[in-house]
Amino acid sequence: MASAVESDWVNPLRDSRDKRLPRIAGPCSLVIFGVTGDLARRKLMPAVYDLANRGLLPPSFALVGFARRDWDNEDFGQVVHDAVRQHARTPFREEVWERLAEGFRFVQGSFDDDAAFDHLVATLTELDEQRGTDGNHAFYLSIPPKAFPTVCGQLRRSGLSHQADNRWRRVVIEKPFGHDLDSARELNTIVNSVFPEDSVFRIDHYLGKETVQNILALRFANQLFDTLWSSHYIDHVQITMAEDIGLGGRAGYYDGIGAARDVIQNHLLQLLALVAMEEPVSFEPRELQAEKIKVLSATRNILPLSENTARGQYGPGWQGSQQVPGLVDEEGFADSTTETYAAIAVEVNSRRWAGVPFYLRTGKRLGRRVTEIALVYKKAPHLPFDATMTEELGENALVIRVQPDEGITLRFGSKVPGSGMQVRDVNMDFSYGQSFTESSPEAYERLILDVLLGEPSLFPVSAEVELSWKILDPVLEEWAASGKPDTYESGKWGPQSADEMMARTGRAWRRP
Repeated sequence: MASAVESDWVNPLRDSRDKRLPRIAGPCSLVIFGVTGDLARRKLMPAVYDLANRGLLPPSFALVGFARRDWDNEDFGQVVHDAVRQHARTPFREEVWERLAEGFRFVQGSFDDDAAFDHLVATLTELDEQRGTDGNHAFYLSIPPKAFPTVCGQLRRSGLSHQADNRWRRVVIEKPFGHDLDSARELNTIVNSVFPEDSVFRIDHYLGKETVQNILALRFANQLFDTLWSSHYIDHVQITMAEDIGLGGRAGYYDGIGAARDVIQNHLLQLLALVAMEEPVSFEPRELQAEKIKVLSATRNILPLSENTARGQYGPGWQGSQQVPGLVDEEGFADSTTETYAAIAVEVNSRRWAGVPFYLRTGKRLGRRVTEIALVYKKAPHLPFDATMTEELGENALVIRVQPDEGITLRFGSKVPGSGMQVRDVNMDFSYGQSFTESSPEAYERLILDVLLGEPSLFPVSAEVELSWKILDPVLEEWAASGKPDTYESGKWGPQSADEMMARTGRAWRRP
């Protein structure tokens, strides 16, 4: 007979294996408002299918579309089918599709239509009874922020936001999270008047990328990098999100928003928080969020803003072998003063990062599509070489490639083979594609699954959103008072003012 000590013992190997098992959502449905939009067609519907194909959705899962189109359930099913066939990451399997399609429903109506929301109530009640969704429903607001108050009000009026002890209701919000601090606070107040903060999931799709999550593994699972991750060794950090496409046809969304609001306020400041945060007590959501909030609270613009920020608007030029027009020559942008390039310099006032500038930049029609985080190290304090021996030696750098060639590069100096002593840069490279046979899931797969599981680690909370606007608002005010953005040639890497911004401190932008 086993002793008391033996009977209470838990096999640690078995426990660790249990934690590695796939996380499968419980009975639930996903309701998409704005289901006729491009995001739903290109990302959300394919992600739902890919989750089902990977066995991560329950048999009782239901997908409900809400829009003004005159569709029935079969019409909606065909729209989802076409989107999945065109954009899904995983192979199409008929048996998976047929099982998933049994849970498709469509509700016709406008956001201010009480009868349509009453019909949605009846539809979800029917799904609870017939499909076994158990009263668990997530509402994805793939709609303009100006429609949030109306939809949230309807969800409250109809009782759809009401949560009981044995069921959950959650809301998913796409960016932009306001256009400044005041509007973000107003938006948070509206949403939180209907849903408690722990039921609000603000989507930042960059946080769902495997390479972004790997920042935490790189930092906290490897003693190798821990002591090198501070101002003792790092000269500065560059975080870049560059795109090679223009804005043709997007005037309705982009004009008046600009690159800083569109990318820096959310994506790049979230990447900064992950790079600069201290080690959390655990990877529980509250612990991760607490550390990110500390970093954003300690982040300040480097002054003066006129010398430590830059903005631009792309002009005509060559994108590869194709000649492309400038922004003002595209439909809807004739008199636009909206920036398509933005760069800012900030600092984190903490012991670890004192004196280390963080340079954040983003732009359209740049040299290539790339997102990367580069930690650029200080030069060795003493080089026992003749100057000619190190003419080709640059700065050591650790570069995390977020997209498209996901991986990590370490750049350091090495001797050139030969009889003389010549030192130049070489790269040590890790590539996801070469090291792992399984392809990375799309960001929306991970994030939708986390919503259904109630796992908020990768979703910014209201405090993070508001702190980000506190950082960006002074920059936007400075730009609003300084006239039009500078112009840069399409296919290049931004305006001359951005290079001058770095040159003032003896630094230069990387060419990814």
